[in-house]
Amino acid sequence: MPEVVATDGVLLHYDVFGRKDGPPLLLIQGLGTDSRGWALQRLALGRRYRCIAPDNRGTGRTEPTPGPYSLEQMAIDALTILDAEGVDRAHVMGASMGGVISQIIGVLHPHRTRSLVLACTACRHHTWRRELLAEWAEAVRVGGMAALGEGALEWLVGPRLRKRFGIWINLLARIVLQSPPEPFIAQIEAILDAPDDLATELSTLRVPVLVITGSQDSLTPVGDAEELAERIPGARLEVLAGAAHGLMVEAPNAFNDAVLRFLAEVDAAADAAGEQARGA
Repeated sequence: MPEVVATDGVLLHYDVFGRKDGPPLLLIQGLGTDSRGWALQRLALGRRYRCIAPDNRGTGRTEPTPGPYSLEQMAIDALTILDAEGVDRAHVMGASMGGVISQIIGVLHPHRTRSLVLACTACRHHTWRRELLAEWAEAVRVGGMAALGEGALEWLVGPRLRKRFGIWINLLARIVLQSPPEPFIAQIEAILDAPDDLATELSTLRVPVLVITGSQDSLTPVGDAEELAERIPGARLEVLAGAAHGLMVEAPNAFNDAVLRFLAEVDAAADAAGEQARGA
């Protein structure tokens, strides 16, 4: 697994898979989740794209480091990984917290993005979600990751999957519970510290954007996705019926198909524009 040193000296690990000559696609996971969270996307996306998936600081094989963290630093981490791979511009896809990091990259570093896919995410805080995340952090601080229990993990797993298989079959839930407590808390604090003014900057985005969510997502409900799509010029909104917050593992085929359709359209439009420019 490749590694690179971050701007503040942290050793970042990441995974690279898929077509070596394909367009680069940066994949950023969410709270407490590392690059393994894209397991059900590897084959489908890797057929066409050169996929680069970081282990965010505090997760996976990235060097353990104490907080505080910031989402802005984690965005810089992702760009440092692109630099290490010799990538100037990439499609950027982020889920949940990774979706906010992707928004930061798009707004603050637009020259690095070909397109954005924002999955199960939001652009600003709600009081109830702030309180929920603070409760999670306190529970983990007192009782470790096991203190999250089914009550917290139900926010990640939709009712349809939960009824059929239970909480523990869900890949993302298992990865989250393997996270060390201190970095998990530091990631929550980074989310809570993220400024709400990011939402006002989304109107500056000029790259194609897909906002995708599940109809049963209770942590970042459909209303959050609708707000994102309304704030971003030309954004496309796709809602996957029956899927919840972990839609990339609950409805992987529908998720992968929607993402691939979007990226193929973006690439085709870029190729056509290039041909037109060369012929001018």
